[in-house]
Amino acid sequence: MRQRLALVLVALAAFLAVLGVMLRVWVYPHVVAVPDNQYQAVVLEAKDATLIDYSSMTAVPHQHVTIVETLKGDAAAAQAEKKRTGRDVVVWDALSYVLGNDGKRLSAIPETYPFDARTQEPVHCCGENVDGQAVSRVGIEYKFPFDTQPHDYQYFDPQTRTSAPIHYKGTTTLDGLTVYYFEQTIPWTRVPFPRAMPAGVAITPAQIDKLGYQRWYTTVRKFWVDPVTGAPVNGEESHDEQLRMPPSSGMAPVTIFSGDVKIRPDYQAATVALVKKERTLLLMLRDCLPFGLPLLGLVALALGFVVEGRARIRAARPTGGSVADADEDGGAGDMPSAQGAPAAPL
Repeated sequence: MRQRLALVLVALAAFLAVLGVMLRVWVYPHVVAVPDNQYQAVVLEAKDATLIDYSSMTAVPHQHVTIVETLKGDAAAAQAEKKRTGRDVVVWDALSYVLGNDGKRLSAIPETYPFDARTQEPVHCCGENVDGQAVSRVGIEYKFPFDTQPHDYQYFDPQTRTSAPIHYKGTTTLDGLTVYYFEQTIPWTRVPFPRAMPAGVAITPAQIDKLGYQRWYTTVRKFWVDPVTGAPVNGEESHDEQLRMPPSSGMAPVTIFSGDVKIRPDYQAATVALVKKERTLLLMLRDCLPFGLPLLGLVALALGFVVEGRARIRAARPTGGSVADADEDGGAGDMPSAQGAPAAPL
């Protein structure tokens, strides 16, 4: 019985060791993925911004601006792409819209963003676009890869429709999480006007272009990223846009928007709580179980050796009986005894 128990413990040790390796090497890379039906929203604010008044073509300071960003997974499009190619894809329908002091919409820019569910690499399918303009993304957007590394990444900017490096600037702590800080600077670049102009403005982007007006944009983008999930737990932008007049007008540029955009505190706290929960699950699958199970396997193997050793010691011991019984078996004649010794000759 003890020998059977020892074999069971040895088999259990081997199973736990193999399971731990398989979780880290195969299960984790193939199971961890962004869900294709995810929905999330975040609200950002610029509390002391400057906005253009199109009726007078002047910049008005001290405005409170709200930016709402939503990401909605198009599960049907993702499944259709997987059926076509066999690849796990996420298709995000993203929308970023800006509200002014009075709650009226100032602009809205929709996006369709397809990417690999595991690596975050862009996938060129499913009507990939920004504000109706077809694009072919390079690099990441919105989210960083799982197991984010402390190095630069290519990050897609939806205003310029181009990608540029977002630089790793160091490691810090935010709300109890160890995070990587990334920063990207987009220099002044001419960009198209949004197709959705501010509510109440009769002029269209086509008319603005015809008049020779140009929209120019620059920003400094900052992210604090949880390296396990790749999710930004905080973000900020120092965002500036200008309406530049035709050179013949002799008029100086007018600010369209200028302000420091930050995540609203309640949404930032909710994001941190969600990331902490997901981080715990991923660490359990990536580190705790792959290292913990082999350790349990070593414990089981040690117990197996102990059980087997005790079984052998027990088997080597006499089963019991007296010396007289041993004599009858012929074993006592070899043992010295005072009574059994021959008498000395006289």
